[in-house]
Amino acid sequence: MIVRMIATLIQPQQVSDHLRSLGFSNNLDIQYQLSPEILTEQALLTGEGVLNDTGALCVNTGKFTGRSPQDKFIVKDAITEHTIEWNNFNIPFEAAKFKALKEELIQYCNSKGKLWVRDAYACANNDYRIGVRVINENSWSNLFAYNMFIRPTEQELASFEPEWLIIQAPSFSANPEKHGTRQENFAIISFTDKTIIIGGTAYTGEMKKGIFTVLNFLMPQQHNVLSMHCSANVGANNDVALFFGLSGTGKTTLSADANRKLIGDDEHGWNDTGVFNFEGGCYAKCIDLDEKKEPEIFHAIKPGALVENVVFYPNTKAINFSDKSITENTRVSYPLHFISNALIPSVAGIPQNIFFLTCDAYGILPPISKLTTEQAMYQFISGYTAKVAGTEAGVTEPKATFSTCFGAPFMPLHPGKYAALLGEKIKKHQVQVWMVNTGWTGGPYGIGKRISLAYTRAMVCAALNGKLAEVEFEKHSIFGMLIPKNCPGVPVNILHPRYTWSDRTAYDKAALELANLFNKNFEKYKQGVSADILMAAPKTTA
Repeated sequence: MIVRMIATLIQPQQVSDHLRSLGFSNNLDIQYQLSPEILTEQALLTGEGVLNDTGALCVNTGKFTGRSPQDKFIVKDAITEHTIEWNNFNIPFEAAKFKALKEELIQYCNSKGKLWVRDAYACANNDYRIGVRVINENSWSNLFAYNMFIRPTEQELASFEPEWLIIQAPSFSANPEKHGTRQENFAIISFTDKTIIIGGTAYTGEMKKGIFTVLNFLMPQQHNVLSMHCSANVGANNDVALFFGLSGTGKTTLSADANRKLIGDDEHGWNDTGVFNFEGGCYAKCIDLDEKKEPEIFHAIKPGALVENVVFYPNTKAINFSDKSITENTRVSYPLHFISNALIPSVAGIPQNIFFLTCDAYGILPPISKLTTEQAMYQFISGYTAKVAGTEAGVTEPKATFSTCFGAPFMPLHPGKYAALLGEKIKKHQVQVWMVNTGWTGGPYGIGKRISLAYTRAMVCAALNGKLAEVEFEKHSIFGMLIPKNCPGVPVNILHPRYTWSDRTAYDKAALELANLFNKNFEKYKQGVSADILMAAPKTTA
């Protein structure tokens, strides 16, 4: 087994011995721990990628341009049988079939002759750090692993011990009848085997979210650490803020603040001393990327970055960020140090403010409001946003979306477990929790208008700076959250959504309809949450 390496302190024999013990051939050419420059060069030589005009590697992930939640499985065994919340996202898979599929995947990898292997860590807090060995079929997938996981030093590599394994081979296709998958692509986690196998899809996010799912299982149970799908930043006074929100709510935009250091943009843990990033990089959406609105992401697209599924302007290598012809889910991955104001190592103190972001296309929720602890737990479990259903002609009605803990596809435990941990921490540290609506005001989509980003930033800033502690609040009659009567830099007449509607009776009716959607969605969680959380539900009767 040939192990090509970049650091003399690495002990390649340990790597090759481990791979052999897994069933990998001794004749493989192992490209181990290669630099971004070499990985990029290799992808260019094989024609798997091209450089854009700023030097970033651009690739096409093929058939799959996003995750496939219906094809993500967890092996049902002694560890998981009674702990996993089995549902549409946590789909059980037989242990024997996993073993057989893993063996076939390894044999397929052996037939390739060459593999890319990388050792990395997950969790910036060393108390919880796990070693991850990533085995890829191609060089650019290995570049993604370099960008997204935490990069060991040469000294750490010398004694590196992998605890978890990822085997990713996009061109390997499963046989559903034989292997027990739904279709040819799959991403399967085994907690007993401590292995994630991925095949049939080149979408790199499956690797990242696989480890996130693992941490969401381990952290709350083994360490009493709250694992969170959120972005986080910290101010000059070491005040930490968390931003939860589904896609399109402004999580990345609002957490990117020139006056605050970025802890991370997506995955974090919260222990007794503070918050820490699970990752070593960012995986940012590129659609409609604008240099003025998101300069840090825009300028992170440079040598070493990996850009997925974008389109160039004709006869150029300049990316047309508004082009959705391949997918709306265009992405760029880059290491955290590409962000000029990133906090490295990405470990900070106890949060003082939490923001739940929603893009409410119904125009019902206030642009900012304060939540009690119980309301925060209810909203956390609900994970609400509402978007316009589509862009086709005639499709103008908003559609409500609920995703537990603002990340249902990655939460293997009952949401009540995460909510209970959140509630404990909010109470213990007296954290302020805010709901921020970045959606519509003055009516629903088609009648009202989108809330100004400048006003949203002003409201978030007022909350962070303690200015909202000095104002009076009024209670929303249905949802119960407290609405500020004024806010620095924001017109008073937009703060209460009911007063922005020309027909207030229509607002009341629409608010009740939305409240009913909340309550209907929450029915499935009633058995796993406390009575206090249930009391925080919207009121649909007098």
